[in-house]
Amino acid sequence: MAKGRIRAKLRKSHLYTFCLYQGPNGKGQQTVGGPGFSRIVHCNGPQLQSERPFKYRSNDISTTKYSFITFLPKALYEQFNRVANLYFLGCAIASVTPLSPFSALSMIAPLAFVVGLSMAKEALEDWKRFMQDMEVNSRKVKVHTGEGAFGKKAWEKVQVGDVVRVEKDQFFPADLLLLSSNYEDGICYVETMNLDGETNLKAKRALEVTLDLDEDEDFKNFKGIIKCEDPNPSLYTFVGNLEYNDQVYALDPSQILLRDSKLRNTAYIYGVAIFTGPDSKVMMNSTNSPSKRSRIEKKMDYIIYVLFSVLLVISLISSFGFAVEIKYSMPEWWFLQPQEADDFYNPEEPVTSGISHMVTALMLYGYLLPISLYVSIEVVKVLQATFINQDIHMYDEETGIPAQARTSNLNEELGQVDTILSDKTGTLTCNQMDFLKCSIAGTAYGSSTNAVELAAAKQMANDLEGKVELDAVVSYSEKDRQSPIKGFNFEDSRLMNGNWLKEAKVEDIILFFRILAVCHTAIPELNEDTGSYTYEAESPDEGAFLVAAREFGFEFFQRTQSSVFVREKYTASGKPIDREYKILNVLEFTSKRKRMTVIIKDEDGQILLMCKGADSIIFDRLSKDGRFYQPDTTKHLNEYGEAGLRTLALAYKKLEESEYSAWNTEFQKAKTSIGADRDIMLENAAEMMEKDLILIGATAVEDKLQKGVPKCIDKLAQAGLKLWVLTGDKMETAINIGFSCSLLRQGMKQICIPAIDSDVKEEVKGAILKQINNGSEMIKAEKDPHAAFALIIDGKTLSYALEDDIKQHFLDLGVRCASVICCRVSPKQKALVTRLVKLGTGKTTLAIGDGANDVG
Repeated sequence: MAKGRIRAKLRKSHLYTFCLYQGPNGKGQQTVGGPGFSRIVHCNGPQLQSERPFKYRSNDISTTKYSFITFLPKALYEQFNRVANLYFLGCAIASVTPLSPFSALSMIAPLAFVVGLSMAKEALEDWKRFMQDMEVNSRKVKVHTGEGAFGKKAWEKVQVGDVVRVEKDQFFPADLLLLSSNYEDGICYVETMNLDGETNLKAKRALEVTLDLDEDEDFKNFKGIIKCEDPNPSLYTFVGNLEYNDQVYALDPSQILLRDSKLRNTAYIYGVAIFTGPDSKVMMNSTNSPSKRSRIEKKMDYIIYVLFSVLLVISLISSFGFAVEIKYSMPEWWFLQPQEADDFYNPEEPVTSGISHMVTALMLYGYLLPISLYVSIEVVKVLQATFINQDIHMYDEETGIPAQARTSNLNEELGQVDTILSDKTGTLTCNQMDFLKCSIAGTAYGSSTNAVELAAAKQMANDLEGKVELDAVVSYSEKDRQSPIKGFNFEDSRLMNGNWLKEAKVEDIILFFRILAVCHTAIPELNEDTGSYTYEAESPDEGAFLVAAREFGFEFFQRTQSSVFVREKYTASGKPIDREYKILNVLEFTSKRKRMTVIIKDEDGQILLMCKGADSIIFDRLSKDGRFYQPDTTKHLNEYGEAGLRTLALAYKKLEESEYSAWNTEFQKAKTSIGADRDIMLENAAEMMEKDLILIGATAVEDKLQKGVPKCIDKLAQAGLKLWVLTGDKMETAINIGFSCSLLRQGMKQICIPAIDSDVKEEVKGAILKQINNGSEMIKAEKDPHAAFALIIDGKTLSYALEDDIKQHFLDLGVRCASVICCRVSPKQKALVTRLVKLGTGKTTLAIGDGANDVG
């Protein structure tokens, strides 16, 4: 088998050196081998784990509600949880006694039909789940069978310790330890949408010691022992170590590939199964299929209680009259021969006769309870589920996936949704970025308009001239401004085709483009059809930056273990030049850091720090001499933000060799330390370097709205649904985006509650409560019954509005508004708002995106 890649002699790499990680509970390094950390995996030796004391669980999974053994008792229990069924069961039992006014068959047959039909529906739906499980369990994956040979096995046959080879666009069959990939640095890209709903790719990296295991035959003699934590549901933590070649190497979540995530943009990977089947993290996060009952079904139970109460009253009255007649009138009815009467018709025992008659009356008048209603509803639900599955309008042509109603019990809940809570990125928008504008050395470039700017212009035109259809304007403009280059929709002749060489600040422009081309962790792939490079990046923003750099003449075309190579197309000599930049360190982007830094050495031996991140983070780290372009850049950033664009600031600084060496010594010391202080030491080392920066410019990319979003939101509003959007954008940006997606409409009255500048908490809370009450009074005073209101609140204000003494006032105002936009909110606040609306209103609430994920 030919070598999949050519590898230079490996040395300890400085690449990807900074990745903050905390063990469980944030306490740093845990003791492997202690309680909760006792799992031992023999790599390439699954037979060693097949017996006690190990005997780990197999890899087959089941998501069914029933089994062949438990179906009958569990399904019967489910059916007789219904009040009407329980009543008719009592009647069926009584029908075999002399008290029954009907034959036993006339009572038992309808009950058996109703219960049997419902159980058949449950069995059919569970059978579908079973077949889906069988499909998953029978998927094939390549497993090492010995002597360096890999053969295909079903997922359910994979065992702990098996070495597996997973290929591009395949799902991981179990929780794996990544050993190597087709990329030289052991990187692979993973899509975790099935785990957390996020479409962004996550980068995973193998340990350097296992990078040589990159072909099938390399596993002929591969042995190792993994000692790690026991199975647990935490998706983002992992503690363990690998004993390999008489050395011990620490493991962390960046080496773990979780079951149900997919390998993307990577030809293949090799991994060792650590957790299989029910022990895998995704299965430990799943719950048993619950017995879900819709609101209508619960309402029916309430109605049955009322009807049964009426039935009981009627039967009591009838029985009382019967007892009186038996006691006083029956002795005179010679034709009944009362002297031979049994206990049911005994004048001397009228109470017993009355009670027995009440049982008969309950059966006789029992048709007051509609047993056929359950049958009708069950049939309708099954047909509805069938129509949903076959609805062509809910079929995704791109993925080939139709809508799937896994259970028909909750169909009617869809029509009872009162409030929808949604985040913006990836839900209202496509999460596909286009480079649209930029600010370089205080000069703004880019003349393209986006949907938000068009909506704002249209709104202004509406205010002046009257109503115009937003969808028509946006759709028409979208067609006019479609770019043939994915990720790049930039229009400005000053920077295109090398015209930037004529600009006054050409050195700054060159540095700006070099930062775009170098400051990233992406991998280039040559498109043989076009001859140009495409990029496999962790985020769509990063991919858009690289496409933009390529179009401006700075094409990133190769990455090695320690260098990136950029082809500069436009030069003073007129000939393209390939430049190599040695990557010394990468300080990665995290949601906490909000910035990414690379430290490189160029061909002239100059050490440069290149940094990109949120403007507030970058501006705090600028030197006095590095703020020359800050006023103009800030102005441009505000304009970009108001247009709904995602922005990042770019900065750099030059380093002396001695300065870098001193810092790198401290950084390596922090990196190799073990203990709870490791993360703090890494953070401090990063802070030491990421300061005294020089601002060079900013970027603005557009995250386009999903197709049909404005029309969809407009239809939801017409149907009376309330929509809450929870976003991290500024208030001005969120308002403009609201108009672009029809969340805010012409004539809608806005209630804005911005952040309040005060250090006194009670004053702030008092001011917020006053604004909320004023908004409520405004709505109450509105005389037009068709008037619509929109509430827009800032995240800082929201933190106070969610406190116990204010949140009910905030909720009361929000539910009276047709639309609510919460700006600058954190993931935690999204979860709190979702929970408040769900529990506070008591109505059916639909959460989409982060709010749904965080609340669970």
